[in-house]
Amino acid sequence: MPSRIRNKIIFLTCLLFFVAGGFLVYRYWVMQRPFAVILFVSENFTPSTMSAARLFAGGADYRFKMETLPHMALASPRARDYAVADVAAAASAMATGQLVNRGTLSATPEGQTLETLIDQARRAGRSTGLVSNTPLTEPATAAFYAAGFDPANADALAVHLLEKAPLDLVLGGGSSQMVPVEQGGTRQDGRDLLLEARQRGYDIVRTREELDSTPGWRSPQVFGIFAEGDLAFAEDASRYPSQPSLSDLVRRAIELLQFNNRGYFLVVNAGLAGRAAQVGRGESLLREVAALDEAVETARRFAGEKAVIVVSGLVNTGGLQLNAFSFAPDRGIAVVSPSASGVPALSWSTGASPKTDSGVQQSFATSTERALPVTEDILVLSTAPAKPESGAFLGFRDLHAFLQERL
Repeated sequence: MPSRIRNKIIFLTCLLFFVAGGFLVYRYWVMQRPFAVILFVSENFTPSTMSAARLFAGGADYRFKMETLPHMALASPRARDYAVADVAAAASAMATGQLVNRGTLSATPEGQTLETLIDQARRAGRSTGLVSNTPLTEPATAAFYAAGFDPANADALAVHLLEKAPLDLVLGGGSSQMVPVEQGGTRQDGRDLLLEARQRGYDIVRTREELDSTPGWRSPQVFGIFAEGDLAFAEDASRYPSQPSLSDLVRRAIELLQFNNRGYFLVVNAGLAGRAAQVGRGESLLREVAALDEAVETARRFAGEKAVIVVSGLVNTGGLQLNAFSFAPDRGIAVVSPSASGVPALSWSTGASPKTDSGVQQSFATSTERALPVTEDILVLSTAPAKPESGAFLGFRDLHAFLQERL
């Protein structure tokens, strides 16, 4: 080979190595992405609910640990066709960065499915996990893995979760949707999805003890189902000692996902807050905000200081308000007790009124078959700002872009 041609080949080879090396330096050093990206979502995570939960948990001077996250903003949950989103549309906007119609999971009005953050995380080589203290087929979680599905079709969502969702770890409730009627479930197709998951190589865990004993030295393939439907509310946890708390689920998910040297993306649905609102359990809702605070603090402790952690509301369901009757030092039952004149401390905008909530009297402005979304901005707390020049999120599309940049 002539020396002139050989020199050109050597030059081009060196140039390619230089370009490739520059890309790697830029990708993994200059633009180093966080190892852990954790997104918490919850209905009723709003300024009004936060204020009420804070008074209930510790009195006028109390602050939740998650309030020390350095960046806070408001976001307006809206749908493509309605000014106020439902949970499916709100979670879809966060998962995909695009507005969708109410009652839709991550799809356009024409039926085109949209890529979600979990899809993008998997493409980037990250491990992916999903945690919920309600059934894993709830719209708040399904929007991240089941684009284009009917949010009301739990059976189909459960099949997709097992067969198609790009998830390494799922922990939550909803075992009745996984097994046939003959085994005490609700499936009409006769399929035992838990058995199928085991055959696919998943470790099936059903209790807190089994979850804690799951090996953490290898790639996680964990399918954890801990209740037929919802997990227990915080105040009922002592009656279900085998069930893990939301904090337990978050801790174990982090421990099992962090084996991947490219990091992980974890979505946590604190769904019991929304469930409490849907059934008019005001005191339970306030306790679930405290349980979310504990789970967020667990994530901060186990994921490390460099993790990106975001806590975001979805919608305000029912519109709970705490009337200002309590004294400054009051907390707990003293905060939610009726005033001296007998006016209930807890008032809802809409919902099916129960007689009491653990003995706590409540009032409903409008009695409806189910609690309806209320017009209110939701809170977003984060370990990092949304934009270099601003800490503000204008909407879920901005929040999506913020998370997408870090995956």
